Amino acid sequence: MNPNSLISLSSFPNPVIHIDADAFFSSVEQALRPELRNRPVVTGKERGIVACASYEAKALGVKRPMRIFEARKICRDLICLPSDYETYSLYSKRMFDIIRRFTPAVEEYSIDEAFAELSGLRRIYRTGYPEITWEIKRTIQKELGITVSVGLSASKTLAKIASRENKPDGFTVIRANELHLFLRRIPLERVAGFGPNTVALLRKKGISNVLDYVLQPESWAQKILGKTGVELWHELRGEMIYPVTSRPREDYLSVSKTKTFTPPSSDKDFVRAQLLRNVESAFIKLRRHKLRASKMVLYLRTQEYRSTGLEVELQHATSSTLEVVPVASQMFERLFSPNMLYRATGVVLSKIESDGAAIQYSLFDDPGKIRSLRAVDGVIDGVNEIYGKHTLHLGATLWLGRHRRIKNDTVPVGRYQQHLTGRGDLPERKLKLLPSETFRRRLNIPLWQVPV
Repeated sequence: MNPNSLISLSSFPNPVIHIDADAFFSSVEQALRPELRNRPVVTGKERGIVACASYEAKALGVKRPMRIFEARKICRDLICLPSDYETYSLYSKRMFDIIRRFTPAVEEYSIDEAFAELSGLRRIYRTGYPEITWEIKRTIQKELGITVSVGLSASKTLAKIASRENKPDGFTVIRANELHLFLRRIPLERVAGFGPNTVALLRKKGISNVLDYVLQPESWAQKILGKTGVELWHELRGEMIYPVTSRPREDYLSVSKTKTFTPPSSDKDFVRAQLLRNVESAFIKLRRHKLRASKMVLYLRTQEYRSTGLEVELQHATSSTLEVVPVASQMFERLFSPNMLYRATGVVLSKIESDGAAIQYSLFDDPGKIRSLRAVDGVIDGVNEIYGKHTLHLGATLWLGRHRRIKNDTVPVGRYQQHLTGRGDLPERKLKLLPSETFRRRLNIPLWQVPV
């Protein structure tokens, strides 16, 4: 096929941008603390593993998921901070809100990534799509103090490739009528949707770059990679198949919760408490989205990163924490080994369905008891909505306070200490509280380190 077949009459038949925050977690920390700018910073200290490394740290060879002690060997001046997911979520929301000032068609792809569709905005702003995109990028960086890399092109797949082209602080425009020039230098690994096995298969077929792939006939893509291959074939040719979806996510194939704690523990009560807290959190999420599940997987992870787990089919789909706690406790007894040091626990709920349909009870179910337990869950959710998540919680999770290691005496005392997770470090936002705040209930305001 001739490369000229890719040339479009329009630069942007479907103008789509992909915005990707650069080293998001560490960049937020540097924005809040000016003294950390231009210095090697990593987050994840509470887990002992690098969760995010600043570009200054990456330049020295630090990368995720490297262990903190290994990263310190590479960089003696490395600044290691505990992850403050509450503040990162707040920054994420503000970034998405800024994008929505320019266009309502915004898809929150992850905590630090978004797609946006710009069709029709040239008339409103009386300028071109690249200029609108640049203004979005400039506004985010001016108001939040973090850099983002942005790609503009004719489809979501192309826009994502473009945003990664010149990281960090990149700005890349791929016009549809210039695709034949751009794609010949893009390796197959850069395409979201081409995994290692797919790349290996395509190379065996003589495909060395993205241009080689899109110049093949559509029937060839269908034969080699099936439906997904055809969709990506169109997307890479500038024909938008995947629309920008601005509505919030409502469908879940599974719900999972994992908790890592330090130091590792062989204390049976403490590890059980960690696992049951994960079960609580997973079912809280189910009820929040009006869902229920009929399959549950529990697992424990040792200090050597080996995991053991069990799977169970529940008698009926449920969203009740209290219903599944007896089952979870029995599974834990089978999983736990007293001679092991554990560093993480987790739960995965699957076979998700809407909680609106009638429950199909089995012969051995007690419908009256089940309705009572669901009513108790409703009361617990109502109290926690007012006073903070896990204010009311399972008694078994009281053991979570037993292994805490608190290095700062400004941590609040009293009943809130029982909720601490036993991790080695807490983010500063949980250590320094504003008037009327509690450990569980804080204002949506990060703490800036601003010299006066």
